[in-house]
Amino acid sequence: MVQVCLNGPRGAAEGTAVPLTPRAMADSAAEAVAAGATDVHVHPKTPCGQDSLSPRVIAATLDAIRARVPVPVGVTTGAWAEPDAAARLARVRSWTVLPDHASVNWHEPGAEEVAAALLDLGVGVEAGIWSGTDAAERFAVSPLGPKVLRVLAEVTDTDAATAEESARALLSDLGPAHGRPVLLHGEDGGAWPVLRLAGRLGLATRVGLEDTLVLPDGQRALSNAQLVAEALVEYGWAQRSS
Repeated sequence: MVQVCLNGPRGAAEGTAVPLTPRAMADSAAEAVAAGATDVHVHPKTPCGQDSLSPRVIAATLDAIRARVPVPVGVTTGAWAEPDAAARLARVRSWTVLPDHASVNWHEPGAEEVAAALLDLGVGVEAGIWSGTDAAERFAVSPLGPKVLRVLAEVTDTDAATAEESARALLSDLGPAHGRPVLLHGEDGGAWPVLRLAGRLGLATRVGLEDTLVLPDGQRALSNAQLVAEALVEYGWAQRSS
């Protein structure tokens, strides 16, 4: 599985390739799926480009993307979109159009409550376990662990020279991860080394303009589709499918 992460918290300052409107996100998702992505992760945005958990913003984004792609579509519930834990929970409970899954960062305040609310709504939970936090420890004792859709093991080490070592340490901290599938990914300078490691370990992974703005050779990526196409080569998909 290669998930495309369309935009993340990035904004207009990081280039026109980053999709910020529902239409742009839908176009980018369609191109990425055509290039080989099998799942979509997106950060719905307000008209001014800020991440939002508003039911209207969520609905507009999901409707636009689902009109273009046949694969599952997930959204963020990151605390930066709504810092107050109680308000964030209320936002999630107010959604009128539901994603197929939503990521919940386990180190953030209110994570268990948000995850429980999503599960009650029938939405799959991607448990975000970030390196450099106590998320793995919290997740190990969570009663919700066996119920999540998958674990997003996110390596926050952006140094290309050490990201793989950090990824292996994070996987060790995760242990059996309640038997749930693990999607391993990195960010910025660590994105490509961690993606290659995921390929060698046979783990799911993701790529997109949320995680990196550049191709493996360091050139600026022109689109999410270009990143997906490169990722399938780096991941070893061609060798696996031959």
